[in-house]
Formats: sequence, structure tokens, C-alpha cells
Amino acid sequence: MLSHLTTSLSHTSTALRPVLPHPTSKILKFHRKTPSFSTNVSMESPAGLSIDSIADGLKKQSLSEDKRMKLKLDDLNWDHSFVRELPGDPRTDIMPRQVFHSCYSKVSPSVLVENPQLVAWSESVAGILDLDPKEFERPDFPLLFSGASPLVGGFPYAQCYGGHQFGSWAGQLGDGRAITLGELVNSKLQRWELQLKGAGKTPYSRFADGLAVLRSSIREFLCSEAMYNLGIPTTRALSLVTTGKYVTRDMFYDGNPKDEPGAVVCRVAQSFLRFGSFQLHASRGKEDLEIVKTLANYTIKHHFPHIENLSKSDSLSFSTGLENDSVVDLTSNKYAAWSVEVAERTASLIASWQGVGFTHGVMNTDNMSVLGLTIDYGPFGFLDAFDPSFTPNTTDLPGRRYCFSNQPDVGLWNIAQFVYTLSAASLINEHETNYALERYATRFMDDYQGVMTKKLGLPKYNKQLISNLLNNMAVDKVDYTNFFRLLSNIKADVTTPDEELLIPLKPVLLDIGQERKEAWTSWVKIYIEELSGSGVPDEERKALMNSVNPKYILRNYLCQTAIDMAEQGDFEEVRRLLKVMERPYDDQPGMDKYARLPPAWAYRPGVSMLSCSS
Repeated sequence: MLSHLTTSLSHTSTALRPVLPHPTSKILKFHRKTPSFSTNVSMESPAGLSIDSIADGLKKQSLSEDKRMKLKLDDLNWDHSFVRELPGDPRTDIMPRQVFHSCYSKVSPSVLVENPQLVAWSESVAGILDLDPKEFERPDFPLLFSGASPLVGGFPYAQCYGGHQFGSWAGQLGDGRAITLGELVNSKLQRWELQLKGAGKTPYSRFADGLAVLRSSIREFLCSEAMYNLGIPTTRALSLVTTGKYVTRDMFYDGNPKDEPGAVVCRVAQSFLRFGSFQLHASRGKEDLEIVKTLANYTIKHHFPHIENLSKSDSLSFSTGLENDSVVDLTSNKYAAWSVEVAERTASLIASWQGVGFTHGVMNTDNMSVLGLTIDYGPFGFLDAFDPSFTPNTTDLPGRRYCFSNQPDVGLWNIAQFVYTLSAASLINEHETNYALERYATRFMDDYQGVMTKKLGLPKYNKQLISNLLNNMAVDKVDYTNFFRLLSNIKADVTTPDEELLIPLKPVLLDIGQERKEAWTSWVKIYIEELSGSGVPDEERKALMNSVNPKYILRNYLCQTAIDMAEQGDFEEVRRLLKVMERPYDDQPGMDKYARLPPAWAYRPGVSMLSCSS
């Protein structure tokens, strides 16, 4: 039995138990019926919509995009609320140091470049910024988006934050090699931050150089856009630029550093605020607790404005289920309402990760977005062969804290640290703290069940069927993505002869003996019985299943192929891979090679697993 599908959080290992100010055992009955995930809206085909109506909607959307505002870089609408409304570092030097009583330090990019080149760009991200795609053709674009030349209207800074790393408090961390260029407001009045990763030292660089290499930058650029197109909340990537300089990195921490091409990614998000942005100030005692409140007010005002407008008429009061039957009234405390929303967004995010087999290799609290976004693509990986203990991070190998199966538990642990911070600042009380944790558990289970039900095309959730499936997949190391894509080819015909049941799954059921064939045949027969009772035609179910089961995912070996070519000066594979990942759920003629099982070389060190060094 897979522990991550059956174990209650009350039995989670000591290393993953939340460090809480108050006991939660009375409410955290997170018995994971096979954890269930629910897809994001953008991953689903809306029920009741025809193909023609969807196509018509896309056509109208395309026409609308053609009419959208298109600005030159010099005309972007900058509005730097973060530096305007929050306390900043009075010093302007980049000497590594502890920065107190501040949310940011003003710092300009200092990366050195020599004939920088634009490797790849996202017209989709340009669209949300109202940026004219022709701006990518500017001769000075690589200079501007490497950080070598300043952007007109920008106000660069590095954010100050702390965090727990692998379960231990690490103190101040901060943007050690990321520099925010500023915030802009688009024509839809959406606020977006532009941030350069690898643009030089900041006061938070510690002993590092503040730079990034092409290898890791390609991975971050491509995965940011791939995750978005999968329908998963994520930071985005506008551009990827080489610096023309080399950066020394010890990729495996084995004492064998080498020079690698340098690069800079322009990341884009509505905010890069993390759990650790709040934790650091709470950790520094009474004097900085007021900053936690100031930062919370700022975040709610700009990124959760609906919470600011809650009123008693919204009737958001809930019983905690405790012995004294306490009531949590979310309309009377905006911080409580906010903590619940952060918890639920995080739960929903992690459920969606597991739906596509994504594993974030460094789920430290400084890598957890308060907006519920996937953030900081260091070591990451999509499951190839289904392995609940898979971790893409070599640093995580001893304990596998952040392995695929542990991610829901880690999410809860991280949320516990976040709500503890709000509690320490007297923004929420004990019952509100516990209620946020309870909502994480409930939302995760609801969303996970929803996603698994849709992935299998079932009329309703079936715990035993899904649990048995995942057990079978783990035993036979079945490819996660390709299996679910092929599953849609099974017909809901209970008269199918036993010897024909596994034909649709033959490409992924490799090298299995007679005993395992019988196990799979037994499972498929039960699965078909479930399908036959739904009354949904095979072709309709196939279309719905394919809308949530991607054909193309950003496998690490695909990234590595693009990296190898790019390091030789050929960027075409990066661009081609970006295009393929823009339509992960579609059958793309001529692109089947991007859906193939990984070759043998894909499992070598530095491909399927990486370190944090980049």
C-alpha cells in the first residue's frame, strides 16, 4: 500500500510534523482517502460545452488579443507600490549583511555582459504586460533584460525574507541573485512584477556571485511556461538572455567546478512574496512584529482585495468542531480569512502538481508563494516511471523530504509555519490558526479526488479503484504521463475478451510477466465496469480525459537535449520545446518524439536529478 495515499497526517514522520503554537490533533483528521486532486478551471473542458462553442470562444479571444494595447518598453505603466508602501533598507550598498526592519534593499543589476543574446521569449507573457512583441526585436533588448542597461521607469530592488530549509530555520535568506526591476499595471489594472534572475549580487547573496548559468535558466524559463499551459498556477517567464560571460559552478558539489555559459531569466508574477517574507520579521522579535502586520495589510490590499471588502452579510462563520464548539468568523478578522485562502490556494496548487506528476525539489518556506503560485524552479522533475519516493534533488536524497509522495504533507507543514507567523504577530488566534490548517486538509482532499476522478474519466470518485491502480503503477514502474493518456483509449465494453483488455495500454506495460498481466487485466475489467455505468460515450469521455491528461510534459531529458544544443550556440531546440509545451493536451502532428519514454541516458546524474547549484 502506498503510504502517501493511505496515511493520516497524524502519523506523519516527526520531520514533517508542523511546528505549531497550538495543538491541532483534534481537527487535523487528514485521513487520505486516496488523496484526491481537483483540476484548475483552465485544465478542464467546461461541462456542457460543445467543441464548436469552445472554438468560437477561442476565436473571439484571439480577436480580442489582436485589439489589445501594445506598448513599447519606454511606455510601460510603472507603479512601484512595494517600495512605496513598505519599509526599505536605508543602505544602498551590496555588501552581504543582515538587513533589519526592512522588506527590501534597493539594488541595481551588476551583471557583466559581452554581446548578450536573446535565446527565447514568451509572446503570451508580453500580452499580459501589454508589451508589443516587436519590442523583442530591439537591438538593445538583450542589454535591457540581462540587466546591463536600466529600464526606463524601473525601480530595482531585492526582497528580504527568511525561511525553513529542509525543515530547519535558516534565518535571513532574501533575493541573492534575483533583482526585481519594478511593478507595472496593465490595461486590465493587473499588477505585475518583472524580476531578473542572475543579474548580480545583492545584500542577500552571502558568499555567492548573484549569477545564473544557461543550464538552470533554460529549465526555469521552459518550466514556467510549461506549467502555465498545463493550467497550473505559476510565475511566468518573459525572456531568456545569455550574458556572453562564463560562470563557475560545482554542479554536483563534488569539488569539480567548471565554467558554464551565464544567462538571465526575466520572471514575471503578480507578486514574489513568500511565506518566508513574513516569517523573517516574526523571528526577529517584538520590534519587527509590526512589519508582519504592515506586510499583511499590503498583501491583502493589492493581491486579495476581495478580503478587504468582506462584510457580515457574507456569513462566513464556521464551527471548528472542537469540544467547546468554537466559531471562526472570517468576516470579523480579515487576517483569518486571508490565512484560510492562502492555505486553500496552497492545497489546490499541490493537488494540481500531483495530478501531472510534478515534483518541486525544494519546497522550503522561502520557495512557497502566498499567492499559491509555483515559484523558484531549481531541481524539479515530472514523474517518468511512477515512483512515490521520487525526488529530483540530489541534496534531498538522504531523507527524501520533498519526494513526490511527501508533497501534500510538506505543504501542510509549510502552511503551519505561515499561520504560526501570523499568530505570533497577534493577527489570528488559536481557533483561526487551527481552522486554516483544517481547510488545507479538506481542500487538498477535495481537489485531489476531483483530479483523479477526471483523469480516469470516472462518473464519481472510487477510492479502491484508484488506490489499486497506483499500486500497480508503482510495482511495474509505469510511465505516469503516457499511461493516463493511453487510458482514454479503453472502451466501456464489458464484453471485451480478456486477451484484448490490455492492448490499449501495451506501450506502457513493458516487460511484465504473466502474474502482473493478470493483475492488470483484473483492474481493467473493474475499471470498464465503472465506465459502463456512466452512460458517457467513449469518444466524449476520451476527449474529456485528454483535456486533463497531457500528452506532452517537460521531461528532464527534453530539457537536457535543449541545454546541450544551447551551450553550443544553437537555441532552436529551446524555442521548439517552448512551442510544443504551449499545447500540452493537443495531439501535435510531427511532434510525437516529445512524448516518448525517456532514453537510457536520461537517468544519468545531472539529467533526472540535479543539485541546487546553478
